[in-house]
Amino acid sequence: MSYFLGFDGGGTKTDCVLLDAEGRVLRKAQGGPSNPLRSGYPKAWFAVSGAADAVLARQSIRAIDINGICAGFGGAGRPSVAKRMSTFLERSFPKAEVKVTTDIEIALAAAAPTGPAVVLMAGTGSVAYGRNAEGKTVRAGGWGPWLGDEGSAFDIGRRALTAVRRFDDGLGPATILSTRVLKALDYREWSGVIEHIAKDPDEVFPRVYPLVARAAQEGDEVSRTILTGAAAALVELAENVITKLGLAGEAFPLIRSGGVFGHCEFLDSLVDARLGEIASRAKIGPLQTSPAEAAAQLARSAARRAADVH
Repeated sequence: MSYFLGFDGGGTKTDCVLLDAEGRVLRKAQGGPSNPLRSGYPKAWFAVSGAADAVLARQSIRAIDINGICAGFGGAGRPSVAKRMSTFLERSFPKAEVKVTTDIEIALAAAAPTGPAVVLMAGTGSVAYGRNAEGKTVRAGGWGPWLGDEGSAFDIGRRALTAVRRFDDGLGPATILSTRVLKALDYREWSGVIEHIAKDPDEVFPRVYPLVARAAQEGDEVSRTILTGAAAALVELAENVITKLGLAGEAFPLIRSGGVFGHCEFLDSLVDARLGEIASRAKIGPLQTSPAEAAAQLARSAARRAADVH
């Protein structure tokens, strides 16, 4: 039997999918964050190993039974990151052909294996990536929390906590978030939140996003203002890619991906409406295939091509 693994690793979680030789999904599992630039390499390796161990155990197979791996990680656009993650996977799965790429690359493969397509990804970070009929690719965003990631869960959470503190200081409007954030973060005092942010902001800001989404649905104006700004920032990323690829008047999949989407009708409707104005012929919607499954299929396809050559 031949088996193939696909990984989708970001700043919040890692998805793992196991396929057989026929391309059937056998097992799925999830681990912690595995963007090494945000969580560090040891934490990323641990998350990947945990997710892989789970699917292997459920299928009663071993690491040496894996023939191919394709893994998309946040931060892997940098060659040094891709190399270190590749080395780890090659050592962990000694008989597998390993390919490491970015999480946005496998998301685009999930949206459309070939032809024009654009993916707007918003999770812990934010980025847009697309391809036209000639195979040209363009990216916008994806620069991390200090230089970009506008409209991401990290950005939304940071803006929400800032709004709460501004109200407490008498500098901003009231928001129902004020009565919810400390409890949601499991703190009694703001000092604990500040210390946690200083230590690991990725563990704090993205966790606030669901509160903002719910508050916006309930009509909280501060939350709606934050999400309106997030929608505008995300659409700007997609518009930049669509324009550079010359796709504005074309029919193509325009896909929303990542944990920011699918949880707040207020935000999703704002993004979809604006995207529809920019690319009226595009098919706008969520991914139908998970990026981790698309990655596993890429690993399987690579193995089949290699077998044909030999």
